[in-house]
This record gives sequence, structure tokens and C-alpha cells, in this order.
Amino acid sequence: MNWDDILGHDRIREMFATALSKNRLASTFLFVGPASIGKRKFALMLAKTLLCQNVPPYHMRPCGNCEDCKQVDALTHPDLLTVSRPKDKTRIPVELLIGDGQHRMEAGLCHDIAMRPFRGQRKVAILDDADDLNQEGANCLLKTLEEPPADSVIILISQSEQRQLPTIRSRCQILRFAPLSDDIVKKLLLELEWVADEAAAEKLAKQSKGSLARADQLRDEGLQGIAEVVLSSLAKRDFHSVQLAKDVADYLQKMGDDAPKKREALSHLIELAADYYRNQLVPLAQAATLDASQDPALRAAVMAIPAGLDGAAACLQRCAEAEIQLDANANIATLVESWLDDLAMAARLGYIETF
Repeated sequence: MNWDDILGHDRIREMFATALSKNRLASTFLFVGPASIGKRKFALMLAKTLLCQNVPPYHMRPCGNCEDCKQVDALTHPDLLTVSRPKDKTRIPVELLIGDGQHRMEAGLCHDIAMRPFRGQRKVAILDDADDLNQEGANCLLKTLEEPPADSVIILISQSEQRQLPTIRSRCQILRFAPLSDDIVKKLLLELEWVADEAAAEKLAKQSKGSLARADQLRDEGLQGIAEVVLSSLAKRDFHSVQLAKDVADYLQKMGDDAPKKREALSHLIELAADYYRNQLVPLAQAATLDASQDPALRAAVMAIPAGLDGAAACLQRCAEAEIQLDANANIATLVESWLDDLAMAARLGYIETF
């Protein structure tokens, strides 16, 4: 792996090149951005750059042939620490940070990062799935971030900075990774052979919102099916929000305990609904001055959203709020029910009643 394999994040790469050339590299970073856009890959490439013994880091060109580079690629370098949420867990076990009950602060990332480097001049720690830290784990990590070892670099990887404690955010340099471009996603889809041809790759890339994780989900016939159910329901006058919430909940339930996958799927449905209401703004505006009965598109918009432009705007706002709540780790079942109930009300009344 080399820097040419990191696609779409040239701006952040240049930021690190400048910092290293001026010897001003920070000690703690929070990488924020959608799932599967290359944040972890970037972090590992940065670790390789920092740990390579043959080429100075400020060149941003690790040799790839030395023992250090090979060990980073194999994730066996003694000065590279990596922690992520186990597949069978919904949270990152605190033991991975501070050791088990019999070895508190004698093992785990927080202990190991404080030790002197084994081979080079610094240690690099990468905490993937930082959104899945529990309160105890976040507080343990905070103690390390408050006084990071001088010869260390700590990288937290997250989908949303709002899911991190304010005290953690304040101690990290936050770097926001943008979604991948459609062209890059298309290229990757073809390389991975997830699609049959360029036309299919182009279509899926446009739907992916710059995330390979979302592109992978969109290949799922189940997600395509529930997406069609959501869109057909929103297009109906006074759609049955309770039944639709049940349909969405049933689909998400099939994902078991994989909370990140559920959040990603629900995020897609919320964005799908937002796009639907956004697309209704023009026909609703036209319906206010034209005879809607003479145009099928205008008539459909008015039938689906009786409150007109105010209704569509209120629905759009509610979708934006739902995304924020999802990023803040709101209970998924409760969010689905309240979001869809509010959409039905806003489409009918033009506002959402609060009690």
C-alpha cells in the first residue's frame, strides 16, 4: 500500500505533509466522515509514513520495503497499536483500553501507548469505531488524551464528531473527510467487481453518497425493497405511519445486533425521504399558481402533501433533524416511529404538533 492507493483525500494528505515538513505534527486526531471512504486506510498509511526507517516522514513516501513498512502492512509492527469493536460486540470493551479486571492499567491501548517505542522514535495508535466507545471507555481514553506521550500519535476514527464526548473533541485535531466522488466510487465498484458493467457502476455510484459501505448496502435487495415501500408510502395521502414504521423496524431487525449497519441503512432511508420532499418543492410551487388537475405531477404532489410548500419544508426539516438524532446515537426504534409519525403530520398540517 502507498499513498497513490488513497483516493479522494489529497487535501488532508497535503495538510500532513505541511505539518511534518515544519515539525508541527499534533499528537491526537479525530478523523470524521461517512463509513467506508478510506479513513482507516489513510490512518494506516500515515502510520507507515511515520514508522518507516528509510525515508523521513516529511517526504510522505515510505519505502514500502523495510521491515517496518512490511510490519505495518501486516498489522504486526510493535509500535502500531490498533483497536476496533469486535464483530460480536455492540461496544468497544473497556478491556481493550485498560486491560481486564486483573490487569487494570497493565495492558490495553492506554497502557501500551505510554510505553517507549520498541523500534523507532514514536508509537502510533489507531482507534477504529470510536463511535462505539461506552462512557467508561471514553473516560479512560480521555485520561490518555489529556496527557499524551510526547513520542506518540493517536488517531480516533468516527462517522460523526457529535458521537464523541465534548471533552474528547476538544483534545483532538478534527479532520473531516469528505465523501468520495462518484467517479472514484465507480472506479472502486468496477475494481471490486460488485457490478456487471460501467452503467451499473455509474448508477450505484450516484446512489452511494460517496460511501462504499452504502454502495454495498444498496446492492442488497432487502434495502431496495424497503426503500420502495418508503417512497410509495410517502406518495400517498395520509400514509399509515404506524404500519410503515413497523415495516422499517422489521427490516432493520434482520440485521441483528449490528448497530452501525442499522444506522447506515436508516440514514439511507432518511436521505431518500429528504430527496423525495425536496423534489416536490417545484411542483408544489407550480401548483400554487397553476391548475393542478391538468398536470399528473402537480396533482400527485398536492395529493401526497396536502399542506403544500409548508408541508414539504416541514418534512425536509424533520428529515434533517432525524439525521442529527441518528448521529447522536438516538434509539433507532424510537427514532423510526417518531420520524415517520412527524412526516405524516407535517405533510398534512404543514407543521409538527408538540405536546
